[in-house]
Amino acid sequence: MKLVKYLMTSAIGLSLVANAGCGKQQTRTTKVTVSGEAMTKVEPDAAVIVLSVVTQNAQAISAQQENARKSEAVANAIKNTAGPNAEIKTSDYSLQPQYDYRDNRLPQIIGYDARNSVIVTISELKNVGAVIDAASSAGANSIDNVSFILRQTSPARGQALSDATHQAMNKAQSIAQALGGRVLRVVEENESATVTGINELTTYNADLSRGGKQTTPITSSQLNIKSNVQLIVEIES
Repeated sequence: MKLVKYLMTSAIGLSLVANAGCGKQQTRTTKVTVSGEAMTKVEPDAAVIVLSVVTQNAQAISAQQENARKSEAVANAIKNTAGPNAEIKTSDYSLQPQYDYRDNRLPQIIGYDARNSVIVTISELKNVGAVIDAASSAGANSIDNVSFILRQTSPARGQALSDATHQAMNKAQSIAQALGGRVLRVVEENESATVTGINELTTYNADLSRGGKQTTPITSSQLNIKSNVQLIVEIES
């Protein structure tokens, strides 16, 4: 009898274990790729001016020394006009011989060109025209480019990235709900951003013979920020 009771008890235990195993829901994970995109318009927060001092002389040392003197004057004029936190750095410097190729003879050196190019980055956008005028008056004789930018530390960049990420995560949540599951984790994240805009540069020639003085007017358009985020998420269903 004891043996029969033991066998019956064991059979009942095995039956409970089997039933519990059958009632346990099987889960699986799936990886999906989702993307988000955000676009916004913002005002630029900095201007970049590329200008050069070009000097010429029959002697290399004379062209070089004259360029150094004018370049220093230009740098001081910019510092006095650009406003606080202005950044001035040399982008290119060259001293090149100039040749005479006339009469089908061997080229002869007839002089030297010294060129010192600098990049000026300023935050006070209203001072762009004044900086150009001050630099020109001090000796800069080539304004190579004027552009308006959005610094990497701009809050607008972070907001656009956040909006794109939220859009991607909302897509992931929708997919998870459709599969009857939930988002477990983000496996991989990739992001990219572009800033584009059209810069307008208008020059004004002052009539100095009449004593007229006018700051070169510079205006900028808004910039477009486009952020893209791609996420690989793991979904449990």
